Amino acid sequence: MFQEFERALKVMQARYADSHHPRKEPMAVQFLTDEWAQAVTDALNGHPGFKSSMGSADLSIQFNTTDAPQGDVSYYLNTSGGEAQLAIGDLEDPDVTIDQNYETASSISQGSLNTQTAFMTGKIKVAGNLAKLMMHQKAIGEWGSAVKDIEVTY
Repeated sequence: MFQEFERALKVMQARYADSHHPRKEPMAVQFLTDEWAQAVTDALNGHPGFKSSMGSADLSIQFNTTDAPQGDVSYYLNTSGGEAQLAIGDLEDPDVTIDQNYETASSISQGSLNTQTAFMTGKIKVAGNLAKLMMHQKAIGEWGSAVKDIEVTY
């Protein structure tokens, strides 16, 4: 009998807490904006799989996206000392440069196109130190699982 009372009390406490402390729903971020870049940065730095596969390696990737609704957009990923930063803008002398159009970039971001298929079909053009990029292929693969819960509008 006491266990039933204890269970009922816990249910009531949980309902009270939910009704008086509503959970904040994550706000959607617009693809290829500063807010999106910050959300991706936070997700990468908080994801154990990405962090462990990247380690403390230095890697810089410049992404150039054409035909976006707001015009051409450049952004970059820079990793150093165990931290990742994704930001809108250009890097000076990146290890790798990836050129893509908006349709391809948004399809990769949404998970409906993987990067290997995009590369093999010519939808992305990759230049620079491909060996360095391939050394970190596992971390690049973890990117998708790191950002999967970010609500993005396109």
